[in-house]
Amino acid sequence: MPRSVIHQCQLYYQTALSRPTRSHCFDVMAGYNPYQQTGYQQGASSQSHLAPNGAQNQYGGTPQSGYGPQGTPHQDQGHSPPQGQTNVSNDGGLGPLAEKADRMSLGGDTAAAPYRPNKKKNRHVYHNLEQPAAPVQSFGGGAQGQYGYTSTDNSQQMSAGHPYAGQQVTQAMNQFPAPANAPFSPGLQAPSPGFRSQPQQVASNAGPGVSQGKVDPEQIPSIPRLRDAATQYYLDNVYPTMEQHIPPPAAVPFVAHDQGNSSPKYARLTLNNIPATSEALATTALPLGIILQPLAPLQEGEQAIPVLDFGEIGPPRCRRCRTYINPFMTFRSGGNKLVCNMCTFPNDVSPEYFAPTDPSGVRVDRPQRPELTVGTVEFMVPKEYWAKEPVGLHWLFLIDVGQEAIQRGFLQAFCQGLLLALYGDEPEKEDDGETNGAAPEIPRRIPAGSRVGFVTFDRSMYFFNCNAKLEQAQMLVMPDLEEPFVPLGSDGLFVDPYESKPVITDLLRRLPKLFSRQKSPEPALLPGLKATQAALAATGGKIICSLSALPTWGPGRLILRDKNDLHGIETERKLFQTEHADWKKVANSMVQSGIGVDFFLAAASGGYMDIATIGHVSAVSGGETYFYPTFTSPRDVQKLTREIERTVTRETGYQALMKMRCSNGLQVSSYHGNFLQHSFGADLELGSVDADKALGVMFSYDGQLDAKLDAHFQCALLYTTAGGERRVRCTNTVASVSESLPEVMRFIDQDAVVSMIAKEAATRMTERTLKDIRNALTEKTIDILAGHRRTSPSGHPAGQLVLPENLKEFAMYILGLIKSRAFKAGHEPSDRRTYTMRFLKSASPLELSLFLYPRIIPLHSLPDNSCFANPETGHLIVPASIRALFGRIEDGGAYLVDDGQICLLWLHEHVSPNLLEDLFGPGHTNLADLDPSLSSLPVLETHLNAQVRNLIAYWSSIRGSKALTLQLARQGLDGAEYEFARLLVEDRNNDAQNYVDWL
Repeated sequence: MPRSVIHQCQLYYQTALSRPTRSHCFDVMAGYNPYQQTGYQQGASSQSHLAPNGAQNQYGGTPQSGYGPQGTPHQDQGHSPPQGQTNVSNDGGLGPLAEKADRMSLGGDTAAAPYRPNKKKNRHVYHNLEQPAAPVQSFGGGAQGQYGYTSTDNSQQMSAGHPYAGQQVTQAMNQFPAPANAPFSPGLQAPSPGFRSQPQQVASNAGPGVSQGKVDPEQIPSIPRLRDAATQYYLDNVYPTMEQHIPPPAAVPFVAHDQGNSSPKYARLTLNNIPATSEALATTALPLGIILQPLAPLQEGEQAIPVLDFGEIGPPRCRRCRTYINPFMTFRSGGNKLVCNMCTFPNDVSPEYFAPTDPSGVRVDRPQRPELTVGTVEFMVPKEYWAKEPVGLHWLFLIDVGQEAIQRGFLQAFCQGLLLALYGDEPEKEDDGETNGAAPEIPRRIPAGSRVGFVTFDRSMYFFNCNAKLEQAQMLVMPDLEEPFVPLGSDGLFVDPYESKPVITDLLRRLPKLFSRQKSPEPALLPGLKATQAALAATGGKIICSLSALPTWGPGRLILRDKNDLHGIETERKLFQTEHADWKKVANSMVQSGIGVDFFLAAASGGYMDIATIGHVSAVSGGETYFYPTFTSPRDVQKLTREIERTVTRETGYQALMKMRCSNGLQVSSYHGNFLQHSFGADLELGSVDADKALGVMFSYDGQLDAKLDAHFQCALLYTTAGGERRVRCTNTVASVSESLPEVMRFIDQDAVVSMIAKEAATRMTERTLKDIRNALTEKTIDILAGHRRTSPSGHPAGQLVLPENLKEFAMYILGLIKSRAFKAGHEPSDRRTYTMRFLKSASPLELSLFLYPRIIPLHSLPDNSCFANPETGHLIVPASIRALFGRIEDGGAYLVDDGQICLLWLHEHVSPNLLEDLFGPGHTNLADLDPSLSSLPVLETHLNAQVRNLIAYWSSIRGSKALTLQLARQGLDGAEYEFARLLVEDRNNDAQNYVDWL
């Protein structure tokens, strides 16, 4: 690995965090700290600090002392224990809980057994997944033989006791030399909880068929501890895709070095060591599949995806199975034969692509060929791959101007979001005469060649001509809803947004006032979709649609289907799908025309929107639905505008086809996601695809795999970029094959397994009752854990629950899935269930991990130096998170909770007045004084305010498509407090058990 690349990877966070995000992260880096120039110290010191004005700290102690509860005398230590004590528990335990955490044991200093050399014949590119053995690990301090559970490490053999340890570098890996990182072990990263390697047992619920025991809640696996340790490790280390075979946790940011195997950001296999037979796979009860996110965003420090052009001949492919050239194909006969890694067919190499091989059979030009050294590449394709002439992406904004949209401020907020997405939030500059009359250059936020158009609707449709030659946009009214057509030519409807900036800006600012006198409470949506589909039929593109009321007017009118009479019975699943033939027809037409649709739905006072029908169009076309169940202005305006901005500016393609190929012996059994597939085995069709979308592919056996060969997988995505280029993005993934089930269990990707199960369960919502799905999830969890127990080579007591090393947190994730709005028992509006169902089907592993288990940070006890840049490395010092458990919540505390969808600031009723003033400004000393519509913190020169804003800015950079804005949850005052209680997923809530009872 070149030294310059390593340097870029190590400086990733310094580079990423130095970019300001408006006014909310100006002091992320140490250089931006407003306190440095005023004598305010950041270091973790025991001395009293000075406030920015030079006065003594008003808390009566150091910031490490925390804040005293409201209404009680403030003491030096506050009501919280010293922060140094808090840091002892890496899972966020406070006070006496930290002492119990000392009994945790996750790793140890076990001597590594020697590696066994690879004796396989070099027929393919081999990847040896063998590791030295390590002893059984378990949590707690119980005696051997007592009923309990243990985390087995027989299957996890490594030098330092953790699955992220470096792997043996085989001959094939030497083709992609890169320095391996030190092994990652949470036990080594945690500062002081006393991690030990001796076997330990804890009482727990008994396994299947054994009488129930008791679980010590302090000894069960902790998701926050896993995330915190991995985050700390990958701040300083790069993930090499060939030398390590267990990807980092999905919720952890990391820099990947592509060594021929695609980054797990693009593809995550559930099993990185695959059983040789279907019978062996059935014994484990694990799903065999892959989670694909083909356009996942790059992280700074990572190499850009190579774009290769082979001219009119196109990229080399296997003549039998049509697999694209990749690093795992081999050359024979001096370079004249190309042997496919999928079907082993020997292909003739074309004269244009020929290069001789060296004595070892490697092409002499291999280092100069990215398609032979990099796992993820893009190929420019010739005209035979075109369905239409590729052009820049055409955006058509379909805007609801009905009565509800105007009265609730949704129309004005949507227009603000469009202006932000197209032109940013920089103020317009006056012409000072120095430009000689020439228009100043506007930075482009969408690629050159892209076009935008605007259409509004209520009971009629209104098309706008925004040609740059006009002083003001022209409006054409289309009252015919039965047979709508486009009254404008493409030159008038679609314009360059930067050439027509004055016209577009004037239009979007005038729209709310232009339609303020309209009294149309019933919008007609389906005719608008048909008209916009006709406008984009020739080119394809993307439709962004806003809607604030149930469309009950015109053709395709919808009715109130959810009358609370179908909940909890078998026919409830009818509410999760559409039976409207016209809407289904429009959705299919969108895909055939290469059009994707994104909806922004704002329910009026939480009213019914029939997301099952409206969202069907976005789900089939590869789009996304944003849902605001109780939209309130101005509280939700910032969230709406930022999500519109991300939708428009993220990497987006259209007119997409996807094909999954795998090695002989395997076959695709099912797909799970948002797409259109006309028949089984056909290519997946997507009107659009973007950086935040993921889907799952399940595999089955059609024969027996050869343990001497690897299993290969290739995803080929044919799409048109937003800049107007037709490309194929190839994602290549490899896994070893084993006849030993303990070897299989060593290389499980927990996040991929959870994602696959979640997507499959969401797919079943329209086929089975929710009770059946919850029972199936429970049975699946039991089967997987029982399967591991059967395959574990070491004996365990009969009443002991044995957890695989790489599935320690699996049960908690499945419990979070059962408690989600899609599957939870009890009453839940069908719109929310349907929205969550479609989110699960398209969510990336990152989004899903946060959604199933939120991250929670206590703000009242933040260390003094946390949430600022480390002066030595430039990395942000992120405080330890705590478990989602009410037992971790302290009286008088303040907590920041983020599940990737919403971000709550929960404040206890006795929170310190000093803390409130530090966060919200002088005069805010009572919860009742705070503005309930607040969506962001004010910019103050207080230490705590800067810390929290920096933390929010950091979190904003490591989540999916949903914008991070604050929502207050004041105890006893705000309805969001119930949402906070729902996010404590380890407690008994959402009509489900707590984590301890679940185990």
